[in-house]
Amino acid sequence: MAAPILSISDAALSRIHQLLDKRGKPSAGIKIGVRTRGCSGLSYTIEYADEASKFDEVVEKDGIKVLIDPKAVMFLIGTEMDYVEEKLKSGFIFRNPNEKGRCGCGESFHV
Repeated sequence: MAAPILSISDAALSRIHQLLDKRGKPSAGIKIGVRTRGCSGLSYTIEYADEASKFDEVVEKDGIKVLIDPKAVMFLIGTEMDYVEEKLKSGFIFRNPNEKGRCGCGESFHV
């Protein structure tokens, strides 16, 4: 069996559970994509998914589905999604072995 495109840490999984529970309506899961933006060219996107499209890649862990936009797959192979809480910020982070660099503010990357 091939490794999943994206691995999800326990901290990220817990946060996704919280977000989906607070949403107040049924969801297919969350959807991750990549878009052109920022100083380095690309940034990650995360949004609620009402339904999966037939071309989405699906990573499922403990009953939570993370859908991956088909246009983002080649940028995300081997990536770990994590959630961190620090004194001044909290949020999802991506440890992506495909990244060749990041901008100084950390909002975008390039491959």
